Amino acid sequence: MLGGKMPTQRTRRDFLKFSAAGLAASAATEALGARPSRNTGNPGPGEITVRVTDEIRRFEVAPASAWRPSSGRKLSGAIITLNPENKFQEILGFGAAFTDASCYLVSQLSEDSRQQLFHELFHPSELGLNVCRTCIGASDYSTEVYSFDEGEPDPDLKRFSIDHDRGYLLPALRQARKVNPELFLFSSPWSPPGWMKANGSMLGGSMRKKYFGAYAQYFVKFLQAYAAEGVAIQAVTSQNEVDTDQDGRMPACLWGQEYEIEFVKKHLGPVLRAGNIPTKIWLLDHNYNLWGRAICELDDPGLRQYANAVAWHGYAGSAEMMSRVQDAHPEAAMFWTEGGPDFTSPDYATDWAKWGRTFTEALRNWCRSITGWNLALDEHGRPNIGPFSCGGLVTIHSQTKEITRSGQYWAFAHFSRLISRGAHRFDSQGIEGDVVHIACENPDGQSIMVITNPATARRVVLRMGALVAELTLASNSVTTLAWR
Repeated sequence: MLGGKMPTQRTRRDFLKFSAAGLAASAATEALGARPSRNTGNPGPGEITVRVTDEIRRFEVAPASAWRPSSGRKLSGAIITLNPENKFQEILGFGAAFTDASCYLVSQLSEDSRQQLFHELFHPSELGLNVCRTCIGASDYSTEVYSFDEGEPDPDLKRFSIDHDRGYLLPALRQARKVNPELFLFSSPWSPPGWMKANGSMLGGSMRKKYFGAYAQYFVKFLQAYAAEGVAIQAVTSQNEVDTDQDGRMPACLWGQEYEIEFVKKHLGPVLRAGNIPTKIWLLDHNYNLWGRAICELDDPGLRQYANAVAWHGYAGSAEMMSRVQDAHPEAAMFWTEGGPDFTSPDYATDWAKWGRTFTEALRNWCRSITGWNLALDEHGRPNIGPFSCGGLVTIHSQTKEITRSGQYWAFAHFSRLISRGAHRFDSQGIEGDVVHIACENPDGQSIMVITNPATARRVVLRMGALVAELTLASNSVTTLAWR
């Protein structure tokens, strides 16, 4: 791991936490007028602009700091050393998932409310989400179980139709891309059509090899149909969470390592290339602890000519496991593709430090993007046809249509608001324990640093060459610094 404390192993339920008490805290936050400041500003020479989220502030401008010569200065605080010349991966961006459930809830808002919400979430001058996920058919967060070709076996895909998505999902995607034309979309299936599987159902089970060819064409038809609707998809994963069928409790499909390799290198990759479809393929789309499988798949040169990227979830294992894959395959790209709050946790609205740490650890271990889970759910974590108790990045309250924001939302603000697409992470070292940090240089030369402090307030000193800067980190806070 490139600095920072290695995270402990998490289960899905440990990783996701949210609740009614959190909703009350979120409502209080709204009363404070808490939304990300629209004016990011430009620091003057030597000046460091500071923005803080803590118990009383939500991405608010704090007193500025400044770079000063270190010579002769008496410094107090733990030291973080910055090395801007030592650069790492390029950043693609940040976002959340357009699940069927999220898009349905958004469709229930008034036109004005929907426009305001999408402006807040996607406009480059606001939260600026720009790397988002869609589902190929139903996930556990859908209004119903569906695929684009359900029923009796149909290997020629004569019944294929995306009609389900035309009602509210595609309109939401078009609206988001209108607000942010740079929106990058990737898509994941939770299950192939039931007739392609050994158990004949979209709930659990595994894929039948005899339908690999038909399933590759299913992807092609999906990509072509979405493109015809004005929604281009830039990447796909071969399967959401390849290593579980969720015990048949929800749309899911188990894919063994050899199955995924064969499907990608002999079917999906070749048909995308033959059709001149530029959509990329990302592997795995599952937890850190499957790092060994990721290395084995990337070891296959036949697969690697079609797929050279890995999608990760953080429900089990630790982020430093991604660095093991990067060490084995330095040319491979890493993307963090799922994680969100849970409505059973009392800190749903205030757990920004947990998410700040999660995002930092992913970025310090080579991830190029961070994409959360449901963009929006109601106060009960619905619509939901699965067994998990996830909450949304924002909550749309079922009766009032009031919108409240999660702690994860505020964590995202500290990254997505100021770290631009094309930024490069650079080296930042120092401080043991709970405090973690990430530093990037934007394409325009501006430097951005995010420091997460889940513990008590403390002084820190930033050292960059012959310059130093001092600041105090508030308790339970995420702080973003910007300078030129």
